[in-house]
Amino acid sequence: MTPDIQISDNAVNRLANLIASKDNPDLLFRVYIQGGGCSGFQYGFQFEEEAAGDDLEFDHSGVRVVVDPMSLQYLNGAEVDFIDDLQGSRFVVNNPNAATTCGCGSSFGI
Repeated sequence: MTPDIQISDNAVNRLANLIASKDNPDLLFRVYIQGGGCSGFQYGFQFEEEAAGDDLEFDHSGVRVVVDPMSLQYLNGAEVDFIDDLQGSRFVVNNPNAATTCGCGSSFGI
């Protein structure tokens, strides 16, 4: 399956700044799904130095993103964005696959 995950310009800019601050231009940005959260599943984000063997990797404006196959089935067609507002600074996922979401946007249900 070809990953169809979009990364907003705000998210790309924030990620590029974070990667530059870590002095490791080879960092990968992992987007994943795990069980939990108030709606059943929750989004996770982390930096990694290496992709796993079955990861799908793609480049978005110079930021390398990895997603595992299990997470991709829930994230396909989604957009990762970075928001800085009154609730704070955070990455959020605008996910058309989610039937329900929690109030903070960090978890969802199918």
